Amino acid sequence: MEFVVIADWTASYADPIRLRAGDPVHLTGQQEEWDGHRWLWAISARGREGWIPDNFIAQGPAGPVARRDYSAIELTCRVAERLAGGAETHGWVWCRAEDGRAGWVPRSNLRATGGMRA
Repeated sequence: MEFVVIADWTASYADPIRLRAGDPVHLTGQQEEWDGHRWLWAISARGREGWIPDNFIAQGPAGPVARRDYSAIELTCRVAERLAGGAETHGWVWCRAEDGRAGWVPRSNLRATGGMRA
């Protein structure tokens, strides 16, 4: 789906948490509700910290693990910019800009144009 940015967004973290499916995750117990969704503060085995959607975590034999690959990278974007949208979860959309940059953008900052990009 194609989107147009209706409100500027600036990425929050320079070096966000990244996980591969099955990676162990340390959950700090800190949680936050955002737009009706639960986020968990986590630390990866590589020491990166960040918020992850609660549905991306599973219980492994030795503790919490990533259910699937996840990167918390956000996409800095400006009003009127056109983005190709992909996965959507917890009020965020994974988007790709025309110049190849990619990351999460809050759904509330986007308006669907109805078009599809190749």
